[in-house]
Amino acid sequence: MQLRLPWTAASKAPERLPREVVAGGRVFPLVVVRHRWARRYLIRVTDEGDVKLTVPCRAAIGEGVRFAHAQTLWIAAEWARLADRRTWRHGTLTWYRGTREAIAADADGLRLGSLVLDTVPVDGDIRACVQGHLRAIAARELPARCLALGIAHGLEPVRVAVRDQRSRWGACSAKGVITLNWRLVQMSDDVSDYVMLHELAHLRQPNHSRRFWREVAVVCPGWRSSERWLRQYGRELM
Repeated sequence: MQLRLPWTAASKAPERLPREVVAGGRVFPLVVVRHRWARRYLIRVTDEGDVKLTVPCRAAIGEGVRFAHAQTLWIAAEWARLADRRTWRHGTLTWYRGTREAIAADADGLRLGSLVLDTVPVDGDIRACVQGHLRAIAARELPARCLALGIAHGLEPVRVAVRDQRSRWGACSAKGVITLNWRLVQMSDDVSDYVMLHELAHLRQPNHSRRFWREVAVVCPGWRSSERWLRQYGRELM
């Protein structure tokens, strides 16, 4: 989850603030990154305990630092949310095939809804065990499905790979290689198909122009509802 602030040129130099933020009794190092395509200041709390500040190319870093220091309540709440997500236990809900399923970890083993995963891990890392199983499913299913969709629409990639991407659902390289996020198996088929068709459309239109979105509409007429689902629930998967 990210917090955003539009930027404007500063009229005077802002007060110099430290490159760390204290929130909820914890010190968060502030990592500043300039991005050529950013249009506003963005802050994000990472799993490692940093606050990542993205600054537009021509914006003042000091204004972004001031913005981050003003968001201590949000930073503390976001860190607590991430900490809760990191620890999975019996009863934790997570997405599978477009439905939130409860994890069962008991004497009968480890299950996600009706999906039997494994015995409960000795080290207690239920999250790693569940996600490892889902990644194996993704590696088996997603490349074949993407290739089938591509053939059906005359859009054949050179290769399809499955990765652990942290900020995107998929990518299409200039060489025609499509990379998919393993978390697509946590979505319903219509949403995961949209992601694959989106990337396949880049084989003809390597941009996000109007022509690209017309191509998407041809191969995936219901793309808007899938895009809404991703915007509403996607951060729960990431």
